[in-house]
Amino acid sequence: MLVRYKTTEDGSAAKQAEIYVADEHKLAPQEVDSDALKIIRRLRGAGHSAYVVGGAVRDLLLRKKPKDYDIVTDAAPGRIRKLFRNSRVIGKRFRLVHIFFGEKIIEVSTFRAEISAGFMNVYGEIEEDVKRRDFTVNSLYYDPEENTILDYTGGFRDVRARKLKPVIPLDKIFAEDPVRMIRAVKYCAGGGLKMGFRLKQQLKRSVSGLGETPASRMTEELFKILGSGRAREMFSECERFGMLRYMLPVTEELFRSNRAYRDAFYRMMALLDELVQAGEARKARFMAYLCAPYLYHVSELGGADRIAFRETFAELKTAIRPMVPANRDIEQALVHLIRRRKVYRKHGTLERPDGSEDEDDHIRPHRKKHSQQQRGRQGGTHTAGAPHQAGSRPSGTQHAADGSSSHRGRSRRRRRPRPEQHPETPESPRNNADRDG
Repeated sequence: MLVRYKTTEDGSAAKQAEIYVADEHKLAPQEVDSDALKIIRRLRGAGHSAYVVGGAVRDLLLRKKPKDYDIVTDAAPGRIRKLFRNSRVIGKRFRLVHIFFGEKIIEVSTFRAEISAGFMNVYGEIEEDVKRRDFTVNSLYYDPEENTILDYTGGFRDVRARKLKPVIPLDKIFAEDPVRMIRAVKYCAGGGLKMGFRLKQQLKRSVSGLGETPASRMTEELFKILGSGRAREMFSECERFGMLRYMLPVTEELFRSNRAYRDAFYRMMALLDELVQAGEARKARFMAYLCAPYLYHVSELGGADRIAFRETFAELKTAIRPMVPANRDIEQALVHLIRRRKVYRKHGTLERPDGSEDEDDHIRPHRKKHSQQQRGRQGGTHTAGAPHQAGSRPSGTQHAADGSSSHRGRSRRRRRPRPEQHPETPESPRNNADRDG
């Protein structure tokens, strides 16, 4: 292990950081995403420092494959934008840069100052940036060019010891950003880390702060849980800490009054975990498993012989609040639930025993086109399975358990569905948070 020193005001040397080399951390640059390496090399070639930071480093040390990569640099957002044409600057309060590689996005941020007014654009040095990290295990800076890890907080030893320790003082960590409570539970349930007594007590005292979390950020965190492959354990811990009432309040209330729903919820999360570990990554499928217990065990609409699509769509959106996924994800989830209702009743799962899928599982229901000949036979065209937007007229279509539809009325005139409106925000929900990786 190497040590980085700094010179104090009186001219003496003071230990600043520990530097771990390859023989100690056992990582190889080839383990890092190739596009992340390209970004770092280009920034370094332009005279800037750049590191992989946060959860990606933590996961690599835990021998897990990182789901995404964050990079931090001393280059300002405008400079990063000039170096990468495939990028976009996002955020109004604290500006970040998203660099696009097809559907993949790698986030690049500039070193933040230790003291800043909220989340305003105040940049600093790496020594200040590390103090803005949430937990020590997320405060490690990996340099793939030198193959070294820079550690200012003792995070490397904490990863090895599976300990979750805060970088920010206890009285501020959850008050500044309540979402850190969800992350703390995720790291413990998903990464095998352990919270100390004082951190655990502070979390329990701070749970009510989750009620102030914007819906967009809560949605992001819930999708991370659903796609983690450890959703069952994570939701169980959130329930134990009393956090679920702010994350999924309808679910938490049903847990207390409907044992069958609670059992079904955790069974579906365990099945989803198996799918995710096998490679499932579709948000619509995550939503299907989240909504299945409610539709099949609670909703009167779900128990009807024919499921009224629009009314059920609206009910599911209410049941998962404050989560606000894109409408298309709920639409596709509901179509899947309608098609698999018989499978669920017989086998208790959404997957067929032979593992087969519907041919049009990936087709958005309201984009499915009918031929002119079909329109002539039907006396009009409807949008199968799509909830109507505000101001549009209902199609009079209901869906049966096998996905078939029936018309309450016929029309000679084709009505085009209006463009779908999603609750998208102009900036990434991650902009408002300190980096957790």
